[in-house]
Amino acid sequence: MSVKVDLDTLTDTLRDFSFAYLVTVGDDFRAHTVAVDPTLTAGALHIGGVGNSTRRNASAHPAVTLVWPPRAPGGYTLIVDGAAVVGDDAVLVMLLRAVGRRHLG
Repeated sequence: MSVKVDLDTLTDTLRDFSFAYLVTVGDDFRAHTVAVDPTLTAGALHIGGVGNSTRRNASAHPAVTLVWPPRAPGGYTLIVDGAAVVGDDAVLVMLLRAVGRRHLG
């Protein structure tokens, strides 16, 4: 079951999660996934310390997804889609939509 997450309340929602996975795609359209610790600032997710592959992928294909796994079995996974802007030392993700999805395992 999916539940739409209001982007205006994303700061509160993020308190229930720890780390996230940032998913980008390369020129070969294969997914590249890395664990990150984003912070929400001024309506965008700020992700520092990403590697060359992530930066290259996000530059070439700015549509990215972040996935926060649930802290405990049966919890919600938070999924955020956005558009990446690659800077010198960070990737900013401009928010497009967010959903929470309960693990039915």
